[in-house]
Amino acid sequence: MKADYLFDGFKMQRDGVLICTQNGTIETIVNEDQAGEDLEKFTGTLSPGFINCHCHLELSHLKNLIREKQGLVNFVLSVINSRSVPKEIKREAIQSAEYEMMKTGIVAVGDICNTPDTSVLKSEKRLDYYNFIEVLGWSPGLAHSRFENAKKTATQFIESGANEKYLSLNPHAPYSVSDELWNLMKPGFKGKSITIHNQESVAENEFFISAGGDLTRMYSLMKMDSSHFKAPGMRSLPYYLPMLKTASRILLVHNTYTNEEDLVEALDFNKNLFFCFCPNANIYIENRLPEIPLFLKHKAHIVLGTDSLASNHQLSILEEMKRIKKAFPATPTSELLLWATSNGACSLSLEEKLGDFRKGKKPGIVLIENMEGGEITDLSSSKRLI
Repeated sequence: MKADYLFDGFKMQRDGVLICTQNGTIETIVNEDQAGEDLEKFTGTLSPGFINCHCHLELSHLKNLIREKQGLVNFVLSVINSRSVPKEIKREAIQSAEYEMMKTGIVAVGDICNTPDTSVLKSEKRLDYYNFIEVLGWSPGLAHSRFENAKKTATQFIESGANEKYLSLNPHAPYSVSDELWNLMKPGFKGKSITIHNQESVAENEFFISAGGDLTRMYSLMKMDSSHFKAPGMRSLPYYLPMLKTASRILLVHNTYTNEEDLVEALDFNKNLFFCFCPNANIYIENRLPEIPLFLKHKAHIVLGTDSLASNHQLSILEEMKRIKKAFPATPTSELLLWATSNGACSLSLEEKLGDFRKGKKPGIVLIENMEGGEITDLSSSKRLI
């Protein structure tokens, strides 16, 4: 296979020809004069399959139902009030969402699971999944029951064929997990990829600094008692990060209000820490993007996600790259593709099979069309070839 450009998972190549078997197993990359006569040529850029590091597939039935740009607290309340729908509608929406991801070039997903609703679909193994079983429980008295329910959900996934190696129990967010629940979960972090929603709203940092802010309104409306919480007087990330010290890989998701001090402290904490950006969802919920150039400045490991169809109009990693490119035009497409491929695979512990065009891998092959000089544009589109 030959295109105008070839991104091998790490860098952009101008003249590389990809040699692979019919089923997509990579053999090598050669120059065109070594490729033989039956060379298939494309206009655009060839890339390994994309990795969606943060999705809530089970919320796919909420597409176009949640009002945009209303802030995190109102968004969360809207989702909670919209969950009761027939199972058939949920199932059809989940199937449609997976198909959408597949056709645009996504080959693996880090999927947040509060229920076993996606387990049957995932058993068909059209995509690779890392199942992040999410645990919530702000009330200390609910810690044991919430933890046991999460373990039951994990068991249902395993019984449906999910690989236990790519499954973990994860805290939802620092403001939704009590100390008691953290203590129950921490032993299970060892050797796992662990994810958490991080600094998605200004309210999160306000709450950990002063126990005030808009999160208190959410707790009140949900009739949740917060009297057990004593504000540590610091922003959320430096407070909870030590609880993740035994994790093999850490994915901090959203990072919309992460500042430079938070970032530097996090980078010093764990070399296998990844910052996951879901820019279209950030605009949908908070109408704000993270300071992505700040993360580039500090050479942070960055990956990309879509969040859910409750907070996005599509599940396309290319659309996330386009949003970043539009907001921060100096970001090279080669950097965006690094986040979307090899970085993403590494964050989900899938680097041995996905993410780049090294010999023996079967990472999927994606064609990105309508580019200019090897750079993504607003008109760019993607499709999976193999």
